[in-house]
Amino acid sequence: MLLERAGAEEPGIGQLVSQLAGDAREAAQAEVALVKARALFAVTRYKWAAVYFGAAGVLALAALIACLVGAIMTLATLVGPGLATLAVVLGVLTIAAVLGLMGKAQLSRKADS
Repeated sequence: MLLERAGAEEPGIGQLVSQLAGDAREAAQAEVALVKARALFAVTRYKWAAVYFGAAGVLALAALIACLVGAIMTLATLVGPGLATLAVVLGVLTIAAVLGLMGKAQLSRKADS
């Protein structure tokens, strides 16, 4: 009687393995969908952050250019437009070179660590 009831009500090993495989497939698909949703959310958030940072960078560059033009115009009254432009350009290139060397030093220091 026990064997008859067990055979009639309980699924076989093959059926259990098949059901387990189906459940595992569904769980994997749900996990992939969750990862995709999280990635899409992160990309959307970072996309707008990048847009705002880009706009801030463009405006900061415009302000820097305006300051440099103002410096050239101010110096032009003292030494003439050519020398004023040369002085400002050399000053900016010197600052750029120093910053570039500092960046290079940071990279080589990171490589040594």
